[in-house]
Amino acid sequence: MTDLPTLAEVSDRAAAVLDAVEGAVVGKRAHLELVLAGILSGGHVLMEDFPGLGKTLAARSFAQALGLDFARAQFTPDLLPSDLTGAFIYDQRSHEFTFRQGPIFTQLLLADEINRTPPKTQAALLEAMQEGQVTVEGETFPLARPFHVLATANPVEYEGTYPLPEAQLDRFLLRVTFGYPGAGEEWEVLRRRVERRQEAQTVPAVTDATGLIAMQQAVETVTVDEGVGRYCVRLVAATREHPSLVMGPSPRGSLALLLASRAYAVIRGRDYVTPEDVKAVAHAALDHRVTVRPELWINDVSASSVVTSVLDSVPVPSPTSAGAHRGAAATAGAPGLTAAKAGAPGAPGAAPARSADGIRTGFERP
Repeated sequence: MTDLPTLAEVSDRAAAVLDAVEGAVVGKRAHLELVLAGILSGGHVLMEDFPGLGKTLAARSFAQALGLDFARAQFTPDLLPSDLTGAFIYDQRSHEFTFRQGPIFTQLLLADEINRTPPKTQAALLEAMQEGQVTVEGETFPLARPFHVLATANPVEYEGTYPLPEAQLDRFLLRVTFGYPGAGEEWEVLRRRVERRQEAQTVPAVTDATGLIAMQQAVETVTVDEGVGRYCVRLVAATREHPSLVMGPSPRGSLALLLASRAYAVIRGRDYVTPEDVKAVAHAALDHRVTVRPELWINDVSASSVVTSVLDSVPVPSPTSAGAHRGAAATAGAPGLTAAKAGAPGAPGAAPARSADGIRTGFERP
């Protein structure tokens, strides 16, 4: 068994992965951080946005930078579950049925335009996403580790599409939207295309499957103060009581907040979670888990606006006791960490604190 990397090493490696992906995807650092946070948390990510905004390119670039086996499944109305999972084929030479694996047997699966295939095929992903295995004709086949699904969806074209049911949306740890690039970013896309003189883009590998698993295991050691954890619970509870919603998130929503904020904290260069980390991932973790009352759509009430109002109304936990809890937990459990220096992170006049492994504990990564 190899030693886990320190959280400082994970943070640096995550930055290198993002730098590599940014070599292909221009101007979307904040959104790419959320996608990487979902992967480091061991989850699956739904990228929902208009066509041509780099969703497929981002998925392929992450597979290359993380050194993962990659497969793309183009979801269409006539796609069958067996086209995704594989099927037993009769071998005339051996007179036996042999299993031929489908594209789901990979480490990073791009489920492209997932809302264009019927629910029966969409449901074929559920077992794989939750259990890491596929069952075909009563026989179960384990999937490789790590296994992640990056799915894309088009939110504007509804003809010939099948909206994902809440049960499947809930399986995605995060939902990320990229948005249109600014004028300068769009020119940079054009400039790079002219400069490389070809359509294809590749990014260098920063790690591999074994390295990614080690990074994920190291993220599990990130310290979460009880006050921050209860803040996640209060945010989710507030959505359940919001008058504009038919339904709020299940406990899977608060768990998604917690898991994603841990990974986000490491990406931002810290070994503990702050309320700001929770806020940073809140929309990605909760927007797709709430259902707005239909009669309010005409008033431009959206899931995003409701989550924003909840973030504004729920009190943020006081940092007074967080340092003591964080330091004690770090000293007791996390590899290579020591108690954080006294004083609130980022306070005027405070020096940038670092733990024994070199990761910053006082300030975010620039």
